[in-house]
Amino acid sequence: MKQTFDLAYSSCPNDTFIFKGIARQLIDTRGMDFRIFIEDVETLNQNAARERYHITKLSFAALGSLLDRYALLRTGAALGKGCGPLLISLPGRQMDDRKTPVVAVPGMGTTAYHLFRFYLADLFPGLDPEVRAMPFEQVMPAVKGGEADFGVIIHEGRFIYQTQGLEMKADLGQWWENKTGLPIPLGCIAVRRDLGRDTASAVQTLIRESIDHAFAHPKQGEDYIKQYAQEMADEVIAQHIDLYVNEFSRDIGEQGTQAVTAFFDHAARAGLIAPVYQPLFACG
Repeated sequence: MKQTFDLAYSSCPNDTFIFKGIARQLIDTRGMDFRIFIEDVETLNQNAARERYHITKLSFAALGSLLDRYALLRTGAALGKGCGPLLISLPGRQMDDRKTPVVAVPGMGTTAYHLFRFYLADLFPGLDPEVRAMPFEQVMPAVKGGEADFGVIIHEGRFIYQTQGLEMKADLGQWWENKTGLPIPLGCIAVRRDLGRDTASAVQTLIRESIDHAFAHPKQGEDYIKQYAQEMADEVIAQHIDLYVNEFSRDIGEQGTQAVTAFFDHAARAGLIAPVYQPLFACG
């Protein structure tokens, strides 16, 4: 009898590229069935707080607050260099040219928001902006329309912000790399701890096989990726996958683990999460 699990991830091309082998049954799922849910990253974070899904994409920031219920898989993560969120504005603005700037962010539980707080404390101590959380696709329009002075953009935003008449004020990922010498831990795949170690290990292996299949057969299931990236040009989809799906996606490795631990340490010192004591990984 097959086991059925709820599997949730975002519509971003890196996630649909990673999971198309499972979603389209292009690989042998070895007795496991999956109910697929596609949501934006902040909704995924919020639903994980309610333990809605067995396996879910999360911001590393959200995972830091949920380690009593979810554990990290070594596959499917988004880490790397040169791939972090950007702080953008209309031309000519400076972060400290207003006492209380309004900053649009893609959710308070996102890694992007945490990196912004780390950056702010480092370079603009004492500045206390008004932060407005919204779905990531609304951040650039909010800045462009004057609802926010600045925005923290993620995903494909880094490839298209200049076409919207916006300029980059800071590369928050580059700031992190300069401070720590480590890759940026953006998003991860986590499993509920009540699934147990054996199931977590089986899911972890399956995701790695799905990634391997995606790289070996990039055109297979390509329509699945485009289905959820309807407003993206093909070259933007390709850039997105090339940037966010890398060696850390297949196996987070020692350097990736160091990056996650350093990120959680920064977040705990900033009061954004409680100190982490639970085991990080669901399995070996």
